[in-house]
Amino acid sequence: MVVSLLGVRCGSTGGRANDIALIAPDHTVHPDYREPSVAPPELSEYRTIDGRDNHFLYTELGAAGTVLRRLAPNEYGDEISSMAGATRASPREISNAVCAQTAPPGNPLGASDFVWQWGQFLDHDIDLTVSLYPLEPAPIDVPAGDPFFDPAGSGTAQIAFHRSKYHPGTGIDLVYPRQQINQVTHFIDASNVYGSDEVRADALRTNDGTGRLQVSAGNLLPFNATGLENAGGMDPSLFLAGDVRANEQVALTSLHTLFAREHNRLADEIAAGDPALTGEEVYQRARRFVGALMQVITYQEYLPALLGPDGSIPPFGYARETSPAIMNLFSTAAYRYGHSALSATLLRLDAEGNPIPEGNLQLRDAFFAPHRLLNEGGIEPILRGLATQQMSRVDPEVVDDVRNFLFGAPGSGGFDLASLNIQRGRDHGLCGYNAARNVLGLPAKLSFEEMSSNPAVQARLASVYATVDDIDLWVGGLAEDPVSGGHLGELFSKVIIEQFTNLRAGDSHWYDLVLTPAEVVEVEATTLADVIRRNTTIGAEISDDVFHVN
Repeated sequence: MVVSLLGVRCGSTGGRANDIALIAPDHTVHPDYREPSVAPPELSEYRTIDGRDNHFLYTELGAAGTVLRRLAPNEYGDEISSMAGATRASPREISNAVCAQTAPPGNPLGASDFVWQWGQFLDHDIDLTVSLYPLEPAPIDVPAGDPFFDPAGSGTAQIAFHRSKYHPGTGIDLVYPRQQINQVTHFIDASNVYGSDEVRADALRTNDGTGRLQVSAGNLLPFNATGLENAGGMDPSLFLAGDVRANEQVALTSLHTLFAREHNRLADEIAAGDPALTGEEVYQRARRFVGALMQVITYQEYLPALLGPDGSIPPFGYARETSPAIMNLFSTAAYRYGHSALSATLLRLDAEGNPIPEGNLQLRDAFFAPHRLLNEGGIEPILRGLATQQMSRVDPEVVDDVRNFLFGAPGSGGFDLASLNIQRGRDHGLCGYNAARNVLGLPAKLSFEEMSSNPAVQARLASVYATVDDIDLWVGGLAEDPVSGGHLGELFSKVIIEQFTNLRAGDSHWYDLVLTPAEVVEVEATTLADVIRRNTTIGAEISDDVFHVN
């Protein structure tokens, strides 16, 4: 509900007059916002690739390269830019005490792995922070004798960490504290399929008059032959997609592949229906429909599965005084709930529900591994597995595959995702757990016992935090008991509901505003299972609701 937080792009050097729009102190409605006295100009028929021009007046609102919205006051050490949490335990010490997996827990609601996997795919559509360059190191101290990261007991081991890129007009003083940049569009617009800049978008297209996206052998994603920026490096053996993180693990890559195929299926259908259309018109119409599918699947299937029957998004339409901007405490804490929900094994199943000859796949072996799709059965076995296996319960525990073996073994490029999450919150100056509750209108918790009904969770928190007020936001949010018949506690549920309310209300290109009535009926009748079935060999072996295990 902000128009004030997104005023300046990362490349702007407009000075303090522009920066005032960027960090207006009330964080609600821009002080210069006025309802127009005449009808606003018509918006373009199609979204821009970088998200600009969604709002008739604040044309940069929600665009790639603009800052994350800061809902709560920062808690930087100096209230300007230095790391928060200087008096707290090391993130790795907290990770060892609170986040170590004690047993592989299922979830009581029967949610499938598609809940966390769609969450990651969607996350990569709406937010991305990258490291500042030149690098600003803030390494994570490892406790002496850590069995994974300091087995020799040197007491000097560290986990590498670099601080996030921030707007150059911030981090100056108390009025202009550091504000991190979202590199991708803030909207649910399938930018993870198409890109958030023209160079990447153009590289993904065939540009042959068909309106299609490029694919490689086996109808898989194209390879990064032109050396565009990619997580994992610019290796041409890695796939290229709209988001740089598409190769992070093969289940994510599978969803990227699925939606590239859906675009091409739609492009062929649109072109056949009206041969007079240009390739650009075909591309834009297919892109608009894929973005609509992302929105409908998110709001009709994914969010109800995550939040539960009593945690739904309130229904209302576009309100141009509402900002869609991604909140810092959403992207850096609340929406990282999925790291707790990960399964240690990705099931890879044939049509009869049996493991394929290559077997199931340990998550630690799925990172940056396109060969798993090229040589081990394609995307179908993985999609069947996501629909078949229950995800882990959302709690402070995280599977070893990402807590000790993220992107490699300790000492060989490996990281601890729990430690990274805690340190990233401190890097971004996020407020603590109770401070976040207060900002969102929730009462503070006065004891560890009030936070969780689980005595083990209470004891683990108390072993590394002096008081509830000290708890890092990501850790505290995961520790809460779930509410509303969903998977998340009170704090994270409220953050996510607010963010997804704003994403819909602040988007002038929302699907029911831009599609024809017939198209609205069609897209609202489409499920993720439908998209899977019409773009793979998968049929009745998955249920119509892939977000729950039958």
